[in-house]
Amino acid sequence: MATEERRRHQMSKKRILFIHPDLGIGGAERLVVDAAVGLQQRGHIVTIYTSHCDRRHCFDEARDGTLDVRVAGNTIIPPNLLGRFSILCAILRQVHLTLTLLLTDEISKHDYIFIDQLSAAIPLLRFFSPAKRILFYCHFPDYLLAARNSLIKSLYRVPFDWFEGFTTGLADTIVVNSDFTRSVFATAFPRIGLVLKVVYPCVTTTVASPSIAIDNDPPLQNDGRRVILSINRFERKKNIELAITSYSLLTREQRCRSRLVIAGGYDARVSENVTYHNDLAMLCERLGLESATSRNFISSLSVPEDTDVLFLLSIPATLKSYLLKTASLLVYTPAREHFGIVPLEAMIAGVPVLAHNSGGPLETIEEGRTGWLRPAEDEQWAAVMRTALFELEGKVAAEMAARGRERVLELFSREKMAERLDVEFGEISDGKCIGGLVLTILAGIGVAIGLGAAFALRS
Repeated sequence: MATEERRRHQMSKKRILFIHPDLGIGGAERLVVDAAVGLQQRGHIVTIYTSHCDRRHCFDEARDGTLDVRVAGNTIIPPNLLGRFSILCAILRQVHLTLTLLLTDEISKHDYIFIDQLSAAIPLLRFFSPAKRILFYCHFPDYLLAARNSLIKSLYRVPFDWFEGFTTGLADTIVVNSDFTRSVFATAFPRIGLVLKVVYPCVTTTVASPSIAIDNDPPLQNDGRRVILSINRFERKKNIELAITSYSLLTREQRCRSRLVIAGGYDARVSENVTYHNDLAMLCERLGLESATSRNFISSLSVPEDTDVLFLLSIPATLKSYLLKTASLLVYTPAREHFGIVPLEAMIAGVPVLAHNSGGPLETIEEGRTGWLRPAEDEQWAAVMRTALFELEGKVAAEMAARGRERVLELFSREKMAERLDVEFGEISDGKCIGGLVLTILAGIGVAIGLGAAFALRS
């Protein structure tokens, strides 16, 4: 197909259906919402179907009318059974949702389907609606995320691991969130013959002034201390202790002129959040660091001046924006992170980033230009903290901030992500829709497995 004709196909109005398990406020949900809004802004007709969307616990675009969000497939199967079998229930709920779309003929109103996280819907769509073009977005293989801390758990996962690889391979095209995820995916599912494409997630590129009433003496910096900021959920895999132990290696004078602020997602109902926060506070005590915990913005105003480490639990978006504006350095501690949105949020705010030299940050951060990449060694991280806070000349810091913003605008904006997705949908149109007798048989097997499991659960 000629270049001009290909471009015309890619720019023509598309009817795109999104299928997503639970439209909450996680990173995957943020990507789905941004992708849908971006494609809609490019003139396409977008509808999102999900098994769950709590209007009190979702992103603004999902409840204020920006997006057409509809809930289906949530009336038979619960999210879990007595706190267990979450993956089985999630698969069956997506099967229920997909059958609902097929039985109501909703599928016929769309030409393209965007599916992420769960691929259980793909065999059903292939079998009953083979003309629809399917794009599967892989944030990270669930096969590698699931815990296998016992023999029973390992055996329980075997059919689901096989099912994930089989159903994902039935998509027309598969896109992933980073080159790192692409390499991991290829290792996890070597038999999938599709060429994996990379479509980076995006970050909001308009940094609004935070709507927080700030007195003459701003909180967190009212004693002139420079802020080292960490933003992550309170989960052990985030390795937040690296930031604390590295900060403890600064001299006493340097610590008196700085403060480590650890902010992020925290839910008192999640035992890991509670115990990990307690463990981090105890670590501060062992290292001789004064720590304090604030659960809201008001309480952060009265932080003792000698506080070295401040924990901020479940910060709202406005406070997060303010923290990024006041920080001198963002430290991003998790290893082998699939992608990592927080470093981009820091760069668009003009804050240099220190991150673990693995995973997604290798693709988002330019060493020495927009930040630093280091292994998880306290001394190396402490050295970068000293450089960023006390040794970096103002002109160099300003140039680093400018390069960070430029990089985000060039590669990681909503417009850029929507453009790339548009191209991928256009590539599906240009190529052949995979099909034929073998595919139909394989899809039929997948359908039989899904329906059989649903029947067994209801019996």
